[in-house]
Parts: sequence; structure tokens; C-alpha cells
Amino acid sequence: MGEAAQAKLDGQRKAPAAQDIYDVIIIGSGPAGYTAAIYAARANLRTLVLQGEETGGQLMITSEVENYPGFAEGVLGPDLMDTFEAQAKRFGATLLPRNVTKVDFSAQPFTLWTDEESYRAQAVIVATGASAKWLGLPNEQRLQKRGVSACATCDGFFFRGKEVAVVGGGDTAMEEALFLTRYATQVHLLHRRDTFRASKIMQERVRNNPKITIHYNTAVEDVLGEDSVTGLAILDVVTGERQTLPVQGLFVAIGHQPNTDIFKGILDMDAIGYLRTYKHTMTNVPGVFAAGDVDDARYRQAVTAAGEGCRAAIDAERWLEARGEVDPAVVSDPRDYGELHAPTSEIGVGA
Repeated sequence: MGEAAQAKLDGQRKAPAAQDIYDVIIIGSGPAGYTAAIYAARANLRTLVLQGEETGGQLMITSEVENYPGFAEGVLGPDLMDTFEAQAKRFGATLLPRNVTKVDFSAQPFTLWTDEESYRAQAVIVATGASAKWLGLPNEQRLQKRGVSACATCDGFFFRGKEVAVVGGGDTAMEEALFLTRYATQVHLLHRRDTFRASKIMQERVRNNPKITIHYNTAVEDVLGEDSVTGLAILDVVTGERQTLPVQGLFVAIGHQPNTDIFKGILDMDAIGYLRTYKHTMTNVPGVFAAGDVDDARYRQAVTAAGEGCRAAIDAERWLEARGEVDPAVVSDPRDYGELHAPTSEIGVGA
């Protein structure tokens, strides 16, 4: 490594100051944010990660992860995130556990505020993720990782030979219920209305599966159990009858909410709040990129989020290089990224 590159890398390890202008700031610290940090820092971009006060994303509330490549025996979600974080630090990224409260993307360098300080960067990667919607039950949060989950793909395997329940009425709930039949002896699908809003084909698949029992007009009032889920307190919203449903797992499938409130009116998003990208991972604001669950309503997996973090970091690096805002002597694989300079009418904001 040359002297210039080493000096730049050393500078990344220093505590940030208000007047500093980073090459890239990454907002978020799940698989997408940390992977973006690994790639950006390794490319010798001066990189700051504003992790949020709750670092690690949704994997911090996941017990064992068995479907992430490279861990033949599985790995605990928090341990996996610790490994991601350590790798980002190894390459010189600065990481701060602070929440971003406001952004100004109207001019470069972009400005981001936390409760403690403001920071500036030539490029920004938004990797704030999405949060599962919960029912708000008294014991729901307490029993997370002990039988309560919001991801059948992540946790279904651990319920082999058990009886479980899924709450929801949309396609996601149907998909979760069908997936869980691979492992569970019986799946109870609970919906507080008398009709589903899911597509007809998904409803038909659920009705035709002998391992799924549908409970219409049923609300969950609480999750039962001390150290693990032993049942649900349910209510028939028509008759008012209350009873206990003996299950060992509860999967909440009432949707996800992307963490994009601070970007409303600034970045393009769909009706739910997922960010829209136009050129690879770039948003409607040139120099602002999106990665992970914040723009992915379909897959929502750690491995896909990590892949998007990689893409966003490479996109940011090449975009900065094309604008001459980083030293071409120290960036890795600099290639022209001129196709990002799309007409204003196409991406919403001129480059």
C-alpha cells in the first residue's frame, strides 16, 4: 500500500470531527450496512457508519442462523453481526452507534444529523432496513427468540415436529403458513376477519393443505409461556368466546415497515415506504444509494441484504470516481460509471 493510501486509511481510524467530509456515510448496521462498509473501506474510501443505537439490524433478534453461507453448523444472529462489524473495522471504517435524525440531500456534500453531531459526505448509502410489524401483545417481545418470530424462512426449521400458529391474512401470511408445513405437525392460521385479503391462488393452496387449520374471526390476546411459547390466548371476535390454543410457536405475518420516515419527501418510495432505485442501487438523488431491506420487499434475507450492500458500495465508489471526487490512485477497480448520469426527467434530480 502506498503512502497516500496508508495515510487515508489511518485517517479513517481517527475519531470523526464536525468539519470532516467523508467519501461515504452509511446509515444502518445490518448485513447491508456492514457489507457496504467492508467494501467501501477496503476500497480506501473514507467511510463512516452511523449504526443506530440498536446495532445489527433484525439479526440481533434472531436466534440461530442456518442459511447464511459459510457457517456449516449455523451461527447465532448477534454473533454473525459481531463478525460483520469486526470486519468493517478491520478495513478502517469508523463506526458510531448513533441514530440519524435528519438529512439534507439538496446539495453536496450531503449533511446528516444525529442528536450529538452533524456529518458530511460526498455519497450516502441508506441501509436502514425494515422492521416487522408486531401485534403489541403483553408477552410478545419477551418471548421473541423463544417461540415468537416474524420470519418462517429464518426460524421454521426449529419447529420441526411442533404445532405452530401464524397470524395474518395477506399473501405473506399464506406463504409463511405453507412454508411451515414442511416442519410443523400442524399450522393454525389465525385471522381476525372472516375473509382473507390474500390472492385467490394463495388462499386456495392454504385451504387445500391438510396440515393447515384456518381460524377466521380470531384475535390473539396474548402469548402464553414462561421460558418458551406454550400456547396463545385467543378471542372469537364474533361470539366473544375466549380459549387457549396450545402451540409451541407464533409467527406474526402482518407485514414489514421500512425504516424510511426521515427520507419522506426527499427520496422516492412506494406507498408502503420502500425506497425506489433507478440506476443500479442509486435512488432519485444522485450520490444517494439504497441497500438491503429498505428497498427489498420481496426477499428480506441476510444474504440478499449483504449482496445489496456490496452493490451499493461499488456503485458509490464508481460514481465518486466518475465525478473525480476520490483519488483514482487509491480506489479499487475504478471504472467509469457515466451511465448513472441519467436525464433529470428519468431519475428526478439532475446529476
